[in-house]
Amino acid sequence: MELYPLRPAVRQQLAANPYWEYWLDYYTIRDGSQQPYYYVHTRGSVMVIPITADGRFVLVRQFRYLWQRESIEFPGGGVAEGSLPIQQALRELQEEAGYGAATIEQIGEFNPMNGVTDERCTVFVARDLSACTRANDPVEETLPLVLSRDELTARIADGTIWDGMTLAAWALFSAWQREQ
Repeated sequence: MELYPLRPAVRQQLAANPYWEYWLDYYTIRDGSQQPYYYVHTRGSVMVIPITADGRFVLVRQFRYLWQRESIEFPGGGVAEGSLPIQQALRELQEEAGYGAATIEQIGEFNPMNGVTDERCTVFVARDLSACTRANDPVEETLPLVLSRDELTARIADGTIWDGMTLAAWALFSAWQREQ
């Protein structure tokens, strides 16, 4: 049996904000019936893996509303309208962690949840960091956290770092680093 490509027959936007659109598509399956599919459309997102001169990693602590708990993550966020992923990565690094980077390199992309969103997260490594003033975002409070590789991997292993996008970015980084 071959996989059957699905095409939307009817498309309806349910809601939108500056970063996401919520859609309902009706698509036709093999038997001719139409089925609903709800999903989130985005302009993409970015994650930045900042590395200090001494080889440590900059992450941020932030409270996650839906989980009602703190999360430790690499700086990142949605790509704003009119921005390129690399521009957004540098903005997120400054806003969330309080750093600028003289060197930034794209190392890969992934989809954070392919059954729910068409989002493409672009992952960057930032080096040659310099401290700068963090932007004030009244909705998003973050605190920078600098960890060694051993501390970072220990926090992944014990579940302290549980954010899926951070885990995916770390997996991409680990594979990319083996190739270097």
